[in-house]
Amino acid sequence: MSHRVSTPLHPAAEEDSGTRARVRELVIELGPVQASSIAERLDLTPAAVRRHLTALVDAGEVCERAAVRAAPRGRGRPPREYVATGRAQQHLPDDSSLVARQALRALARSAGPAGVQEFAREWLREPEERYAAALAPVGESPQARATALADLLSRDGYAASVRTVSLVPERAAVVQLCQGHCPVREIAQEFPQLCEAETQMLQRLLGVHVQRLATIAGGGHACTTHIPGPPPEIRPQTQPRRPSPATPEPIQTNEEGLA
Repeated sequence: MSHRVSTPLHPAAEEDSGTRARVRELVIELGPVQASSIAERLDLTPAAVRRHLTALVDAGEVCERAAVRAAPRGRGRPPREYVATGRAQQHLPDDSSLVARQALRALARSAGPAGVQEFAREWLREPEERYAAALAPVGESPQARATALADLLSRDGYAASVRTVSLVPERAAVVQLCQGHCPVREIAQEFPQLCEAETQMLQRLLGVHVQRLATIAGGGHACTTHIPGPPPEIRPQTQPRRPSPATPEPIQTNEEGLA
């Protein structure tokens, strides 16, 4: 799986990104809001604000709709107003991970590690059932199931992909399932039972014994799961053919039968 190397933003690009973030925050705070109102607060032109709003709409973070007006509308373009979507909310501070961590700490104190393990299995029960139903038509090939599972995980925000790590003529391609994002990374750093339960889920879904090579919670750049290929085909050994003994040439005799 390829990873893009981040490069420092040009100062103008950094300023542009910062302005867009302020526009997003104001839409969240004031929405529904018009571009002119945001322009007044940021001391920008409405055209400049609309450029950022268009980018936020394209990113799915802001919705644009016709403004509701009490007075009759005159000529010209009808005014537009903007509201934030759930995707925009992701840029704001979120205390849900802190609440989850405190809840798991309380569970660990009362029920011990076994209680946390049981919680992790229960937490993954619904997605496992959903993934298993979607993988049913794929067949039993672990490699094919891994490819389909990567698509399912990506839809749930795990940024998953499958890559080939070796290709030997005598054996099928060996693949690894890579998850580039972990929604519970910070919690899993303290409670590795979450990663262990996920590994067991992947093993059941793929139908083979898998090996977790790295996790994001453990410091890896991705959660990497090794999926073994089928064993090489064992061909029966054939005995080397022995050369047949040479046929002796007939002995030449004269008319009297003497050699």
